[in-house]
Amino acid sequence: MLDDQHYAGLPARPFPGPHLREPILAERAPGRAAKRLLDLLVAVTAGVLLSPLLVLVALLIKASTDGPIIFGHHRVGFGGREFHCYKFRTMVCDADRVLRDHLAANPAAAEEWQRTRKLANDPRITFVGRMLRSSSLDELPQLVNVLRGEMSCVGPRPIVREEIALYGPMAEHYLSVRPGMTGAWQVSGRSSLTYAERVALDADYVRNWSFWTDVLILLRTIPALLRTHQTS
Repeated sequence: MLDDQHYAGLPARPFPGPHLREPILAERAPGRAAKRLLDLLVAVTAGVLLSPLLVLVALLIKASTDGPIIFGHHRVGFGGREFHCYKFRTMVCDADRVLRDHLAANPAAAEEWQRTRKLANDPRITFVGRMLRSSSLDELPQLVNVLRGEMSCVGPRPIVREEIALYGPMAEHYLSVRPGMTGAWQVSGRSSLTYAERVALDADYVRNWSFWTDVLILLRTIPALLRTHQTS
C-alpha cells in the first residue's frame, strides 16, 4: 500500500489540452451505453480467445509456488467506490515479511523503496511472476472486473485511495469514470512516465473522451506492449 509520505513533494504540472467538454461522468454521459457495449464485447471476446492461455498461466502459478492463483487488491473506482482489482499472483505468499527482511538487510534497497515504492530487483516477485509482469499477462484477470462493471477496457490507471490526493482538482475527473485495463498511460510510455504526467494523461482522457478514442487506444495497446517488452 502506498502512503502519503511517498507522494509528498511530487512535482505539480499543468494538465494538457483545453476543456473540450466536461468530465464524461460515465453513468450519465450520452456515450455510456456505447462504451459499456464496447467493454462487454472486448472482454467476452478476449476471455474466449485467451482462455487456453489463462488456464496455462494458472497451471504455471500453481505448479511453481504455493498459495492462491489470483490476487485481489483494493482500488478506487467510479464514484469513489472500492473494489477488488484482480491479477494473477506474481509474488510469494509471505511478501510482506520478505520485503521487510530485504530492506532491513540492504540500505540501498531501503532508500530506493522510500523514494519510489518500487525495487529494480524485488525479491518478492517469483520467477513466473517476472514473466507475467513483463508481458502484462498478470493483468488479464481484470477482464472479470470489466464484466462486473467495476472497470472499463480503457480508462485511467486504477489507483489506491491514498493516491486520490495527488490528483488535486483532477480527482473529480478520475472518479467520474471507471478505471481501465489500458489507457492513455499505457500507450504513452507507461513505466517511463512520471506520476504527474500520468495524472495529466488521465485528466486529458476524461475531458476529451469519445468512443473512437477508446477504439484507438485499444488498437495501440498491443504494439505499445511489444515495444515495452523489447526494451525491458
